Amino acid sequence: MSATLDTTSLLADRINALEESSTLAMAKNARELAAQGHKVINLSIGEPDFKTPAHICEAAKKAIDEGYHGYTPVAGYPDLRKAIADKFKRDNNLNWKPENIVVSTGAKHSLANVLQVLINPGDEVIIFSPYWVSYSEMVKLAEGVSVVLDGPFENDFKVTPEQFEAAITDRTKVVMYASPNNPTGSVYTEEELRGIAEVVARHEHIFVLADEIYEYINFTPEGHFSIGSVPEIADRVITVNGMAKGFAMTGWRIGFIGAAKWIADGVEKLQGQVTSGTNSIAQKAAVEALTGTMEPTQEMAKAYERRRDLVVKLLKEVPGFRTNVPQGAFYAFPDISYYYGKSDGQTTINNSDDFAMWLLRTSFVSTVAGAGFGAPNCLRISTAASDEALTEAIQRIKDAVATLK
Repeated sequence: MSATLDTTSLLADRINALEESSTLAMAKNARELAAQGHKVINLSIGEPDFKTPAHICEAAKKAIDEGYHGYTPVAGYPDLRKAIADKFKRDNNLNWKPENIVVSTGAKHSLANVLQVLINPGDEVIIFSPYWVSYSEMVKLAEGVSVVLDGPFENDFKVTPEQFEAAITDRTKVVMYASPNNPTGSVYTEEELRGIAEVVARHEHIFVLADEIYEYINFTPEGHFSIGSVPEIADRVITVNGMAKGFAMTGWRIGFIGAAKWIADGVEKLQGQVTSGTNSIAQKAAVEALTGTMEPTQEMAKAYERRRDLVVKLLKEVPGFRTNVPQGAFYAFPDISYYYGKSDGQTTINNSDDFAMWLLRTSFVSTVAGAGFGAPNCLRISTAASDEALTEAIQRIKDAVATLK
């Protein structure tokens, strides 16, 4: 092939139109600097720093010994689908049967499946912003149109029912959001979600895609509320969850949906042509996670809450930063726009991308620019790290911004 040929022109248009994941890009940059010998503190990746609990690992070893080595049913093993249905009833007041469950290779896979199954070219998907970086790109792959609604800092980054209803058109097909939220850590209350549900109930052509992957990392006294438990719209809510965050099982790649059977059947049909069934050993481990002790999950949540308190306290001491108090997940999301237009004499900070790259190159702290999450004034900082690493990282940030004039 000619060295002068522009190979990107040979790629499909849908791939050229995609943005690279900003979280994965920053994590890659951090690894490259670390490989060069720099002492990088990586707070860019959304991954628990805990190991998978021992009883879950033991279940995986047992599955290997018992010979679960073959292809799995496309929608998942029957015992896992039952465990998920039972979990939905126990924790979320969702009345799904195993036939309503489809197990996929991570919650990201589950989200993408649902959008491919529901969205036709030109259909609009309302996305509550700030949002996880892949939402808008998944909509793009499904040939839909993203309609992004901004949750203001003053409302803890949350969208109101009034905002939502004002954005609805005859092309609206899906509304999607995450609670607890990545990147903000905000949690929609039961009252707020019931308000959203009332809007959905008035518009029978709209489906809700509820991303609940951070369900077990919730610091509110009221705890988690699932919009799918509202009876009036239950058959139009697709609840997505998985094992990655609450059980520290990121590499095991198990996600799942609970949805009306016709939607679940559509997802199973799609998945059967793309990936087929999910990893056999990971599925057996997931059964143990969902039916066994929740004590390790609860202990991890306590650690995340303690770290939340530490990071918020330290960030409030950084001049110019505005920081909300996350109510869940393991992120802080300060507004850093005070520093736009300022310079250290060599680099001028014009936006969050500039700030994140400048911070990485000068202080070796890896974060993620808010622009990829639909919040160009903010910076995402993962708190899934040790107290010592978090304290050192924020001191480095504080020292760095002191050079900006």
